[in-house]
Amino acid sequence: MFDTDPYESKMTETISRFKDELKKIRTGRAHPDMLSGVKVEAYGQWLSLNQVANTTVSGATLLLVTPYDPSTIPAISNAIRSDSSLGLNPSDDGRVVRVPIPPLTEERRKEIVKSASKFVEDSKVKIRNVREDARKDLKTAELPEDAKKRAEKSVDDLTKKYNDEIDALFREKEAEIMKI
Repeated sequence: MFDTDPYESKMTETISRFKDELKKIRTGRAHPDMLSGVKVEAYGQWLSLNQVANTTVSGATLLLVTPYDPSTIPAISNAIRSDSSLGLNPSDDGRVVRVPIPPLTEERRKEIVKSASKFVEDSKVKIRNVREDARKDLKTAELPEDAKKRAEKSVDDLTKKYNDEIDALFREKEAEIMKI
């Protein structure tokens, strides 16, 4: 019998990475994961923001970034400001960095949905690649022809299931982004 578990776990991993990417996308409301992709130059190297500061939400439209070391405040502000995909303008008072989340315009919402759709396509390509790997392994497997057909159908069903899950997650995120 052909074991589809390794392929299913790869597909599950792809879904997990897709969910992580969706968390980073702005929806008009403050969320600490929005800044998870920000890299800060501190101590002579590039570190992710969560390694140099704690990010919390203060109200629906404000993020507070509290650095572990106050000397990194300028670097944190610069890193957030220079990430053009976020379009944010932080300010600091010497102790914390305040990141106001401006309301999204209709045009900006559509742009965000369009950029998020790239993650959808990338994830679907990864799922299809896993399916192709499974098919290649099936061709070389020493199995009767009917068992190969059943296993191929099983892999195709998994592919459809995970593609449908990606679509559902994207529709949910799209609705969240477009909601005013």
